[in-house]
Amino acid sequence: MIKTSPRLKNLLMLTLAGFINAFGITVFLAPVKLYDSGISGTSMLLSQITPDNLSLSLFLVLLNVPLFLYGLKKQGKLFTLYAIYSVCAYSFFAWLITDVLPIDVSLSSPLAGHDLLLCALFGGLISGIGSGLAIRFGGAMDGIEVMAVIFSKRLGVSVGTFVMGYNVILYVICGIAINSWILPLYSVVAYAAALKTVDYIVEGFDRAKCAIIITNHADDICKALSETFECGSTRLVAKGGYSGEEKSMIYFIVNRFQVTQMRDIIHEIDDRAYIIISEVADVFSANMD
Repeated sequence: MIKTSPRLKNLLMLTLAGFINAFGITVFLAPVKLYDSGISGTSMLLSQITPDNLSLSLFLVLLNVPLFLYGLKKQGKLFTLYAIYSVCAYSFFAWLITDVLPIDVSLSSPLAGHDLLLCALFGGLISGIGSGLAIRFGGAMDGIEVMAVIFSKRLGVSVGTFVMGYNVILYVICGIAINSWILPLYSVVAYAAALKTVDYIVEGFDRAKCAIIITNHADDICKALSETFECGSTRLVAKGGYSGEEKSMIYFIVNRFQVTQMRDIIHEIDDRAYIIISEVADVFSANMD
């Protein structure tokens, strides 16, 4: 049965994600007027060009929550709940750091000073960890991604292209609004660092390798691989597109340190075997309890 009620573990991790994201933004990016991507970056810009009582925390909630609610039907109730919770946690901790805790983040980063490159790299890295954790535990930290899922197909573009297009427009507007292109350009560095970090957090640092082996000696290869790596393999029946010959296709998962050994074993048995290797983000096994 699919669980539709919130899990305590997810809520705790989303709370942590909100804190990490807020720390990266308020301690490294916002003090030197660098911009995050998506709605978070939009909120940062609006908080700078509007009266002081309209804070970053307020804009985060005002802009994100309606987008998540708009995507409720597409994304489901549980995701929407987790996403709204993530943004509220992010907003709360951003308010706590900027307005309550005895940390001066008004003029420079307390840790990196005025060094724009350090602020961009560490701000992007830390906020990327927060965003990645939010995604990994069922939520999201930015409503623009939900809009990308909904509208990208209608516009004939990919989700990534939609998000990238939004961010390009955002950084151009930031440059025009502050009459400078240095800060928006450094913001692109922060965005790149965050994007890569999100990939690592969501998909893992050490991705497994998927090997597809096409051979006429499947029995021997499967036996050798199973004995060497102590794990199973999957065999599929295949047919040569040109020759029409019956062949076997073996599906096998290894880590990156085992690829060379696997290749040598296969070619020792069948020097004409065709091997395709690609990355896989996660490998899940069935729970047999």
